[in-house]
Amino acid sequence: MSTLEIRDLHVSVDTDKGSKEILKGVNLTVKSGETHAIMGPNGSGKSTLAYSIAGHPKYNVTSGTVTLDGEDVLAMKVDERARAGLFLAMQYPVEVPGVTVSNFLRTAKTAVDGEAPKLRHWVKDIKQSMAALRMDDGFAERGVNEGFSGGEKKRHEILQLELLKPKMAILDETDSGLDVDALRVVSEGVNRVKDSTDAGVLLITHYTRILRYIKPDHVHVFVNGRVAEEGGPELADRLEAEGYDRFLTPTA
Repeated sequence: MSTLEIRDLHVSVDTDKGSKEILKGVNLTVKSGETHAIMGPNGSGKSTLAYSIAGHPKYNVTSGTVTLDGEDVLAMKVDERARAGLFLAMQYPVEVPGVTVSNFLRTAKTAVDGEAPKLRHWVKDIKQSMAALRMDDGFAERGVNEGFSGGEKKRHEILQLELLKPKMAILDETDSGLDVDALRVVSEGVNRVKDSTDAGVLLITHYTRILRYIKPDHVHVFVNGRVAEEGGPELADRLEAEGYDRFLTPTA
C-alpha cells in the first residue's frame, strides 16, 4: 500500500504583476487502488496541483507538504519523484524530435527501475501494450510525439503508464481532444494499470464522460484554489447536471 498525502499546499506563480497565489491550502490523500477525480471550472488550480506534485519549476510551493509513503516529495528533484513512483500524463504532451519512442521508453524504464529491462521481455511488453492501445508497431520508431495526432499523443502517455508501472498516476485532462473510440481505448489502458499494479490515480477532468469508463471512488471540486466540496461518484453526476454555478455565484 502506498499513500500520497497533500497537506495545506499553497502554490504561487510569478507574473508581470508579481507573485500570484493559485493553490490556497489544498488537502488531499490518495491511497493505492483508489481513483480520485479532480473537477472544477477553468483556472481553479487543477493543473497547478498536478504540475506542482511533479516538480514543474514554474510553480512555487510557498507552504504545505507533499509526501509519498512518508517521503518528502517537495525535496526531490523531478527525476527522483519519478523513481519514487510518481507519474504525470500531461494535458499537452511535448514533441521530442530525434528520440524514438522505443529508445525513450527503454531509457525511462531503466531510469525508474535502476536497471535496463531484459530486451526480449521488453520488446514483448511494448508490443502487447501497443496492441492493446490500438497503436501501430511503426510508432515505436517514430520521434516522441512527432507528428502524432492528439489521440496518438494521449495513447502514448498511457503506453508509458503501462510500462513504467508507477505507484501514483496523475492524469491531467487525459480525455481532452479524444473522440469516443480513443477515449474508450485510453480509459481501458488506465483500468488495466489499476488492475495489474493497484496504483492510485488522480484524474483531473472537466467532464464526466471519462468517469463512465474510469470509475472514481472520490470526487473533489476545486474552486479558486481550494477543495470546495468532496463526495463520491454521485457528486460528478450532480456537476454534470448543474455545473459549477452554485460554487461561483455569491449567496445573499
